[in-house]
Amino acid sequence: RRYLALAHGHLESRTGTIDAPIGRERRTRTRMAVSGAGSREARTHFEVLELLPSDSYLEVRLETGRTHQIRVHFAAIGHPLAGDPTYGQGEAYGLERQFLHAHRLAFTHPVSGERLEFSSKLPADLAEALERARNPVE
Repeated sequence: RRYLALAHGHLESRTGTIDAPIGRERRTRTRMAVSGAGSREARTHFEVLELLPSDSYLEVRLETGRTHQIRVHFAAIGHPLAGDPTYGQGEAYGLERQFLHAHRLAFTHPVSGERLEFSSKLPADLAEALERARNPVE
């Protein structure tokens, strides 16, 4: 599973791994948190595809698959996803949702054993938001 994401700010390195357990937030049970209740290991790998004026456009690969993992991990390191109302600041670049898109999925078919790969281009609303992030209005 590979995702495209837009994170606020500039990350300290071009590539990296966020290795932090995720569990339920103790006060707001609908949210997840690093080291929350019932935490389980979680690893997220990332590569900065493009540094924008205020943000970082990323490709993200999950090693584990915890609820809200990408959103929680990037918020925990101080770079919440653009448009994320739960773990970030909400509205950004005209988005009505967080900037997170599953753009590649690959797996082995359980019956045939065939390796299957699927890809999906960036949806129009995210592509438009990315252009706004690249060219902010002064």
